[in-house]
Amino acid sequence: MKAVGLVVEYNPFHNGHRYHLQQAQEITGADVTVAVMSGNFTQRGEPTIVDKWSRAAAAVANGVDLVVELPLFYAVQPAHRFAAGALRLLSSLGVQSIVFGAEHPQWNFQRLVKAEELFNQESFNKYNATYATQFNQQLKAQTGVTLVDPNDILAFAYTKATMQNDYPFELIPIQRQGSNYHDNTITGKIASASAIRDALVANNDLYRQAVPQTMADSLAQVKAVPSWQSLYPLLRNQLIQAPISYLQSTYLMAEGLEYRMKEAAQRSLDFAAFMKYTKTKRYTYAHLLRVSLYTLLQVSQKEVQMHTQSPYLHVLAFNQRGREYLHQVKKQVEIPLITKVDQGLRDSLLNLDYRAGKLYQSFTSIEQDLKHPPVIIN
Repeated sequence: MKAVGLVVEYNPFHNGHRYHLQQAQEITGADVTVAVMSGNFTQRGEPTIVDKWSRAAAAVANGVDLVVELPLFYAVQPAHRFAAGALRLLSSLGVQSIVFGAEHPQWNFQRLVKAEELFNQESFNKYNATYATQFNQQLKAQTGVTLVDPNDILAFAYTKATMQNDYPFELIPIQRQGSNYHDNTITGKIASASAIRDALVANNDLYRQAVPQTMADSLAQVKAVPSWQSLYPLLRNQLIQAPISYLQSTYLMAEGLEYRMKEAAQRSLDFAAFMKYTKTKRYTYAHLLRVSLYTLLQVSQKEVQMHTQSPYLHVLAFNQRGREYLHQVKKQVEIPLITKVDQGLRDSLLNLDYRAGKLYQSFTSIEQDLKHPPVIIN
């Protein structure tokens, strides 16, 4: 069976995603569609609007054949690590092509990746600017192009990971349709995920026109939208109670950020105030969210390094075609293929995702990992 791969968050699954899926199938002529999807926390480090099982079920109900989880140690990362982790899993599943949305699909992303080789690495030392700002300054000087839009940034990262690892699959960018990534209004059947989430927060049922019925049903059951404001009391307590020496071992914590976050927690009673106090030109908002999540989960640098070297395929949902494809590739897959998490996996290989799932249960009563079987949709 010929397979096309997708890298997704589906936060939530909406009509734009369904268009992307249909285009991927039409362009490649694939027999089966395989999606690698972030779990309960996004690349930016935010809790997803609904849990991973509901999002995976909606994806399969609307045409994806197989959904596997992108583990937290790959999912909650900057674009280059996020992309590299996702492509590693898709490569292990034997997909022949990967289709992704981009704001500028006509760009030669291979040329942009090669331009990075000419960068002056010693110049990345401006503490009053983010790495992304300094990167774009050099990229523009070399090519006249800047990577600003999120999907273009990911397109660059997919291309770089493919070139670095000599993956055999074809990368196919397609034009992103409808609203801009950051648009917060819903005016038609295709809207950004941000706009849909904002509508849900505002109790505005306009979101229903922008998502398939299966996703609308899941969103209708959300009583309180998951947010960092809800998680902040736990984070604040962790930052106040933990010694500086312990915080320094947290993944992504560096350059004295532990002192700044600890002081911010002591001064701030809500998450918005905490972020305002912590934010500097050196760190993006997304970086601070990721550090906050890893702090709350008590994840160390050593732990992420260990897990990154031991990837796995945790199956979330599939249909009959997805089942057949799993049967076809399971003997060739060189990393663990997991369909149910037992206590042994909970305490070892999947421990980080298990802990993240338990944290996410602040928003839902559904067990997120232990003994949870894949969703099967016929």
